[in-house]
Amino acid sequence: MGMSGSMERKIKVEFVNREPVEEQEIEIVERKGLGHPDSLCDGIAEAVSVALCQEYLRTCGVILHHNTDKVQLVAGRSNPCYGGGEVISPIYILLGGRATRIFGTDEIPVDTVAIQAAKRYLKNVRNLDVERHVIVDSKLGHGSSDLIGVFEGNRKENAELTVPMANDTSFGVAHAPLSETESIVLNVEEKVMAVFRDEEKAVGEDMKVMALREQDTITLTVGDAFVSRYVEDYDHYITIKQRLREYITSVAKDYTGRDVNVLVNMADMPGSVYLTVTGTSAEMGDDGATGRGNRSNGLITPNRNMSLEATCGKNPVNHTGKIYNLLANRIAREIVENVDGIREVQLKILSEIGRRIDDPKVATAQIIPLTGVNREWMEKKVKRIIDEGLSSVTEITKKAMRGELRTF
Repeated sequence: MGMSGSMERKIKVEFVNREPVEEQEIEIVERKGLGHPDSLCDGIAEAVSVALCQEYLRTCGVILHHNTDKVQLVAGRSNPCYGGGEVISPIYILLGGRATRIFGTDEIPVDTVAIQAAKRYLKNVRNLDVERHVIVDSKLGHGSSDLIGVFEGNRKENAELTVPMANDTSFGVAHAPLSETESIVLNVEEKVMAVFRDEEKAVGEDMKVMALREQDTITLTVGDAFVSRYVEDYDHYITIKQRLREYITSVAKDYTGRDVNVLVNMADMPGSVYLTVTGTSAEMGDDGATGRGNRSNGLITPNRNMSLEATCGKNPVNHTGKIYNLLANRIAREIVENVDGIREVQLKILSEIGRRIDDPKVATAQIIPLTGVNREWMEKKVKRIIDEGLSSVTEITKKAMRGELRTF
């Protein structure tokens, strides 16, 4: 924490004159839910990284180089039917990326740890029998030796006092506050998973929410993989669909006064409905990959600046592709919470390989202010919040390695 006084960081604040997202005519927001094949790959990638961090700390006393952000999912084959169904061919999951296997004379059981972590994570899909419905294969390569060198440089006598050097030149972006449409999309999926899924067992984890706001009308198109064993027949299916629609509408109304129109499983016809055995489309025909889905704030937002970085699975010690996205989100939220008069802030932080992660090449905030604010005062305050955020960047590492931060 105490570093900020002695370091002159390159922090830029600019005031921009553009239409805030909330006032643009068209806004599109998407979220791929918990059991979507891309989200499953994200969740597994992150779970594997967290498990490796714990294993490295337990056996070596230090987190060694790893990036597990290359998980691939190949869909299985299934035969769902009302009241039952079966998985015919299992889902195949390939754990890719890199992880250090040798520490001194010891070999670390990287593959065993990774496979266990992946299987544990997959229990989030309640109707997936992890032993029968999934094959998990670890092809984690060895840590890249030149980057291991960067890691070695990070291990001084007193690990607490050293701030790591970035092991990549990459950037993180974030925005705040969330628009009404963004809040709806994020919270609809989370509340269905946290609450409604317990009330209605047929609701599967693979839920995709796509929102279109046209001025003051918001249309939510939701796809949810219903679990076949809990659906008796077509009429029952329609009843469940209607209940889900009503629940989603009620959640959405908590975040907006605008008109909300909810559409669920729009491709349905009497002879063909969205039924799965497991609650994820990964059982049949839908493949997945890490980094193809939600950004680290949980959303896909074409009206905003975004990074294409896969946050999930990158090591939390010095991979700025992960750290700066998580940090940017935290700082953007803090700016909006603590500085009055900001309509919208966009944050970008850029690292340089080999340079301390608390001293980026540049950190920049673009602000749309309310009219009549004191810009000089605002700039000072925003710079101070960014500076403090950067000086406590290692807090992100600690939280990420304990699995405490949202990464997708």
